[in-house]
Amino acid sequence: MTALVVDTPPPRRIPDRLSTPFRRLLGSWEVLLLAVTIAIFIANSLASPHFLDPWNLSDATYNFTEKAMIAFAMTLLIISGEIDLSVAAIIALASTAMGAAAQAGFGTPALVSVGLGVGLLCGAFNGLLVARVGLPSIVVTIGTMSLFRGIAQIVLGDQAYGGYPASFAWFGQGYMSDFPWWPALPVFEVITFEMVAFVCVALVFGILLHQTAFGRRVYAIGNNVFAAQFSGIPVERTKFVLFLLTGLMSGFAAVCLTSRLGSTRHTIAAGWELEVVTMAVLGGVSILGGSGTIPGVVLAAIVMGLVTFGLGLLNVPGIVMSIFIGLLLILVIALPIVFHRIRSRAAA
Repeated sequence: MTALVVDTPPPRRIPDRLSTPFRRLLGSWEVLLLAVTIAIFIANSLASPHFLDPWNLSDATYNFTEKAMIAFAMTLLIISGEIDLSVAAIIALASTAMGAAAQAGFGTPALVSVGLGVGLLCGAFNGLLVARVGLPSIVVTIGTMSLFRGIAQIVLGDQAYGGYPASFAWFGQGYMSDFPWWPALPVFEVITFEMVAFVCVALVFGILLHQTAFGRRVYAIGNNVFAAQFSGIPVERTKFVLFLLTGLMSGFAAVCLTSRLGSTRHTIAAGWELEVVTMAVLGGVSILGGSGTIPGVVLAAIVMGLVTFGLGLLNVPGIVMSIFIGLLLILVIALPIVFHRIRSRAAA
């Protein structure tokens, strides 16, 4: 009896169209944002003759630097599967505390310490309720958003704090040429302290997220929190630290914003939580957690800053900008879902 031999064809390998690093780079969200940034820059240059003025470009950085520094910390928090909607209220409370300290006669170092300290305390309070007690972060931070801003409104009422020390204004209005040890080059006359702080904070959070074990734990928690727990990752402690970082960056933004404005009202930074979340999501951070990059958020912040500054040069009302930001947030959340459904149907 002879054995039946069946010739089976060799397995076929389906090549990945994005197999090479160059192709993966071209297909990345960051490259798309870079192209959008260049297009917006060119469009603004053609729309307004004043856009390319160096001092106008320097002023344009104020549209995104303070919000972006919070967005970097928010990025890590969203990747871990949480969110903080109280960041703008933390700014209001920290600014109110700094104003009260200024009225009491404290100097600039004390005011900066108060702003950072209040931000840390607020972040610790949020982290305690979410990480330790186990409450949903969106519910907790909606509550603390009303709590923190309500405290600021009770303290201030319809009044405003002012009278900050002259040296305090440097954080929000200073330029790098003000440093006596900084190189005396014309380019540094238009580079603000906030822009340098923005770059430094982006580098710190980029290294923290992409080059450290802490960043890998953040991704692991966002992808599967139960698997992360069984892998020995300290989930509660990591999330608590992330809320601390978000509170700290909100306190630092409060220092810069209060210094730039020179006064404090309970409405300060109203609506910023929407713009901060929009920056993170536009930068490619999944609102469901588990994915996102700091370079993407950097580009998203620049895009939003250029758009709002360009609209301002064209005398577009602020309410139109708010409508644009709201539509942009809906768009960047909806597009990945729509594309995923289209791919699933095509594959089926």
